[in-house]
Amino acid sequence: MPQVLVTREMVDEAMHALEGQCEVDLYTGPPEAMPRDEFLKRANGKDGLLTMLSERVDAELLDAAGPQLKIVANHAVGYDNIDVAECTRRGVLVANTPDVLTEATADLTWALILACVRRIAEGDRFLRTETPWIWGPRMMLGHELYGKTLGIVGYGRIGQATAKRAEGFGMRVIHNSRSGGVPFDTLIAESDVISVHAPLTPETKHLFNADVFTRMKPTAVLVNTARGPLVDEAALARALRAGEIFAAGLDVFEREPQVEKTLLDLDNVTLVPHLGSATVQTRAAMGLFAVENLLNGIAGHRPRALVNPEVLT
Repeated sequence: MPQVLVTREMVDEAMHALEGQCEVDLYTGPPEAMPRDEFLKRANGKDGLLTMLSERVDAELLDAAGPQLKIVANHAVGYDNIDVAECTRRGVLVANTPDVLTEATADLTWALILACVRRIAEGDRFLRTETPWIWGPRMMLGHELYGKTLGIVGYGRIGQATAKRAEGFGMRVIHNSRSGGVPFDTLIAESDVISVHAPLTPETKHLFNADVFTRMKPTAVLVNTARGPLVDEAALARALRAGEIFAAGLDVFEREPQVEKTLLDLDNVTLVPHLGSATVQTRAAMGLFAVENLLNGIAGHRPRALVNPEVLT
């Protein structure tokens, strides 16, 4: 039977879909990413790899896996953890899981937007300290969304789904992306809420940096549910502390799973551990999609979500 490495246990539906189809080497170690040396060792001799975004697939890994490797199936819509060009050069298919997490991630984006503008997490933390309090007109004031401007950076599936939800809040929506929209500088200057959905590339790393924060409105909120390195976290912490922007909500982190320590003691940032796709329905759909891609690639068939189709030409 084909030999595959699965780098993290998936939901039951996805694990069951592998039964009888291949021999599975499942990493069941600590919850953090598989140690690099173990990844290199266990990839050897495999026909397929089913990876998470925390596993780096590069020339070193491909050397360790050997020439029989046919596919790397990423359990994520993004694939910045994979050197696609190197895989293509070696004839290794790369597949991802787009579409199925769009709505869940857009929902989580809005959860962070609302938490930031109405100081929800801060209020929760305050009450848990059992500090004496009484309602007052000046207590923990946030901002309203009606009539404000939402700026979307990156206008793909998730960005568009996030924008659509803004209609219910009576917001004006502008966007900046490779396909058009308004200039980035215009979006930064006019947006009351900025939601980041761009891919991570060398050009977008630290797209949000100290200079950008100084040009945002002091009442603005920044939410990132895309990739952590799009935001310079140390600069963000300084901007939040200085009041250059009102608040931020982060689902992803620059050095994930580590979080910039200077963010941790700030009340005006809401932090969640990469929960964008974390619904029962979406994680099942992602797992089954990744398994389908894996099995198709091993069998010599075209995966449904193939990142590098030129391998097949």
